[in-house]
Amino acid sequence: MKAFDPKDLKASNLHPYNWGETMLTDWTVRHTERFGEETVTFGHDLTRSGLFTDEALIELMKKHPIDQMDVCSMTDEPDPRFPNQFLTGDFRGVPMETVMAAAKAGRVFVNLRKAMNIHPEYRVLLDQMFGELAEQTGFDGSQAKGGILISSPISQTPYHFDKTETILWHIRGEKRIYIYPMTQEFIADEDYEAVAVSYRIDDLPYDARFDEAATAYDLQPGQAIAWPLNAPHRVDNSSFCVSVTTEYATRAASIKNNAMIANAAIRGKFGMKPGYQYDGTVKRFAKAGLGVALRKMGYMERKDSPDLVSFKIDPEVSGYVVPTEPFVRNF
Repeated sequence: MKAFDPKDLKASNLHPYNWGETMLTDWTVRHTERFGEETVTFGHDLTRSGLFTDEALIELMKKHPIDQMDVCSMTDEPDPRFPNQFLTGDFRGVPMETVMAAAKAGRVFVNLRKAMNIHPEYRVLLDQMFGELAEQTGFDGSQAKGGILISSPISQTPYHFDKTETILWHIRGEKRIYIYPMTQEFIADEDYEAVAVSYRIDDLPYDARFDEAATAYDLQPGQAIAWPLNAPHRVDNSSFCVSVTTEYATRAASIKNNAMIANAAIRGKFGMKPGYQYDGTVKRFAKAGLGVALRKMGYMERKDSPDLVSFKIDPEVSGYVVPTEPFVRNF
């Protein structure tokens, strides 16, 4: 089989991106100074790739590994403290054209996990995105992971935080992202610890009053946004949207996550009340080492709630969503 060559894409009608041009369209020295420390927005040129049209995305969904694809909806009767919880759907046997129609019409979103890494034509974009960021900021993004989100006009992402550094690259539609302060009121240590020992759940308890302290950013196509590590946030769509969400690990994130695992053990097994914000550098390093050791020894077992499928996609139903008897996802 012929090895993949980006030059093949440049010459292809399916991928008209000019590889000689800059991906970051308005980066300044001020962006470099603030990146990683504050929330920053900047321009990008992903749209020109031609890889995020309906037709291109449908073809991508057809070849994307089924175990790396999520079709989700949201709860109809949300818990006030955990609103808009995601529901996992069964899309097996459904044409991808129908899945796209469901995302455009109803309370449905599609998450193509690691799509930017798995497929060569998208990987070229990911490498250029993070190659240029590395040139501007000096950080190593070579291990970055990128997924593609295709979401309905009324999709909402719950209040949560990410355990890794995250950048949202918006491509189509309009959405508003709320970024909240990094204080105990908005992200308590106990809640962070609970997430640190979970494989899947990143949600935090939410109070509508939190919005008074949030900073809202209205994203337009061609805009990206990056926020400080672990900053709580949530997202509301106002139209059908397509975005790339990327994450990458840093030493700071690894130290904090492992230290929080240690704190979870200290809190849960010894009844103490540790506080990460009060620990100095040496203590954080020591706790991070303890967290790694606890995981390796199996002393601090991570919780992994089952991924229950609770609806299926049905083109014959308005909104495309039909509830089913819940079962553990096996695909």
